[in-house]
Amino acid sequence: MHIFEFIRPADSAAAVNSAAQSKTAQQGADVRFLGGGTTLLDLMKLNVETPARVLDINRLHLDHIEDTSEGGLKIGATVRNSNLANHARVLRDYAVLSQAILSGASGQIRNMATTAGNLVQRTRCVYFRDTAMPCNKRDPGTGCPAIAGSNRTLAILGTSGHCIANNPSDMCVAMAALEAVIHLQGPKGTRSVPIGDFHLLPGDTPDRETVLEPGDLITHVTLPPPIAGSKQVYVKLRDRASYEFALASAAVVMTVDDGSVSHIRIALGGVGTKPWRSPEAEAALARQPATTDSFRQAAEAALRDAKPQSENKFKIELAKRCLVHTLQTAVNG
Repeated sequence: MHIFEFIRPADSAAAVNSAAQSKTAQQGADVRFLGGGTTLLDLMKLNVETPARVLDINRLHLDHIEDTSEGGLKIGATVRNSNLANHARVLRDYAVLSQAILSGASGQIRNMATTAGNLVQRTRCVYFRDTAMPCNKRDPGTGCPAIAGSNRTLAILGTSGHCIANNPSDMCVAMAALEAVIHLQGPKGTRSVPIGDFHLLPGDTPDRETVLEPGDLITHVTLPPPIAGSKQVYVKLRDRASYEFALASAAVVMTVDDGSVSHIRIALGGVGTKPWRSPEAEAALARQPATTDSFRQAAEAALRDAKPQSENKFKIELAKRCLVHTLQTAVNG
């Protein structure tokens, strides 16, 4: 691990100001914020991340979960995953979020991992994590060996000729279905970004994964008021029962009135280059009978544009079955 400067800013404004005082030409490019460190420290040990300055944000009082005036929920950036998953309001009104978080990592890691850290979690693509290999995400312009190499676990939706790495987060899939909003504080002030706009497709610039600008600090996330009577389910399919990333997962927030789907939000994990909200599946299911046939049509719509690689074509059928099962579970309990 290379030498870096470690700073504990007094408040959010000081953290942003310190990040803005980057020594590189691209302001803030050599600065990283530290929450739980469950991803950042691993990548620093591998020399994938080599920041010159690490800012510890754990003393900034961003670890609270509060009701919003609109009836939603405000989740601080440094709220630990375990606390969020087991919070009484989350369990009651946002069950899909609790289910998603508890399906990920281990109890020890969830005790450290934070909300903001999960939002910017990096891919587990083996080429990204191995500095001896080329990787457009880590070193733009060097190529994507995963396309012709080991790609069994990688993305089939949202890929490009420059990158097929998938997003590993469970939490973000649930937040996509819940239509969360990310709140940022940066050198240019504050702004709010819907989660669907927060993560970027790789396109020609796979090294840019989110809309975060240099120096931007995630302060909190808000969830809208819960949908009355909604059924919420997260299902994760993986190679082993615990401590494993998703091959395919699905988050569903759904209401059924008189046998027909009256409200539906669907997001997929494990198969996309970002947490994959599926408006195609939602449109296919809206106002349709809550039956297995309708669920299968929605699954077909969700995976219609999938572009598998040499080793992960199985993910198309796996993701379809995952979504159908998740919808059936939501209806049947």
